[in-house]
Amino acid sequence: MDLFIPPEALEVILEAFEGPLDLLLYLIRKQKLDILDLPLLLITRQYMEYIALMEQMKFELAAEYLVMAATLAEIKSRLLLPRQISEEDEEEDPRTLLIRQLQAYEVIKQAAQDLDDQPRMERDVWTASAMRAADLAPVVVPPEVDLTELIGALREVVQRADHFEHHQIEKEALSTRERMSLILSLLTPERFTPFQALFTPEEGKAGVVVSFLAILELTKEGLIELQQVAPGSQIHVRARA
Repeated sequence: MDLFIPPEALEVILEAFEGPLDLLLYLIRKQKLDILDLPLLLITRQYMEYIALMEQMKFELAAEYLVMAATLAEIKSRLLLPRQISEEDEEEDPRTLLIRQLQAYEVIKQAAQDLDDQPRMERDVWTASAMRAADLAPVVVPPEVDLTELIGALREVVQRADHFEHHQIEKEALSTRERMSLILSLLTPERFTPFQALFTPEEGKAGVVVSFLAILELTKEGLIELQQVAPGSQIHVRARA
């Protein structure tokens, strides 16, 4: 009993109308009235009640609704006045123009509703597509060559270089930059070269290390590309275009 509800806490959801003719047609259908024999007094009273309700709900009234209310009042007043009927010209019913407008609007609105009820692409109907498995060409993406694979390939080259070890002491001038230029001269973008082909076992471990450092430096600078078909398989090298 002590619960306080603010006056504007409740909202009333009304029918949405697209104009005064739409509102009139709604009232006629709601009361199941005949458009050709329109009871103006009942319709006008309901129309004014609806406008008053919109004012209470603080809705902004469109000018067309007020014009229609004035039109209904005018038609009703003309119906109350005595008719002056002559033999040459018969006075037309004041409701005739309004009835014609309502009939035309009802036809157009029903046609628009029929069009909206038609199945619509991307709303009611979606297009499905599929491809045969035979039409799909397999795409083989070679795995990236990681450092573990490079160390494994280097180990094989070092084992081959052990067979050419000797105990003669001499000074060897080995340059990583010179070896980088040498390796680039052996590679082309058009074909792959086996990783082991870039080493000279006769140079011993020092030459193998220098060649390996040159390959790492060229890979870091993006001048060469390393690929292999599958993990653990032979590594191939080619120059980047």
